[in-house]
Amino acid sequence: MISDISLLPSLSPEALAAEVNEMIEHNFEGLIQILYRMDVSEHKLKEVLAANQQEDAGKLITAVILERLAQREKARQLFKPQTDIPEEDKW
Repeated sequence: MISDISLLPSLSPEALAAEVNEMIEHNFEGLIQILYRMDVSEHKLKEVLAANQQEDAGKLITAVILERLAQREKARQLFKPQTDIPEEDKW
């Protein structure tokens, strides 16, 4: 089961969905903790699950997780320190 959220990007979407389904059945509290640590929007998650009740919950939650990971990466790139300092000006 997933215990380290830094490993999430290394999993394929199918493997992640399988892990999520496993956690839904056997470690729901752990899944909630992971979603909380990732700052996944509870509102968005509820919305997606409610709108797609006939779909596999693991796949739906995985899609929301992957979207959140993409948002985090975009924010990192946006706020990444600029290192355009010429060599002669560096200390």
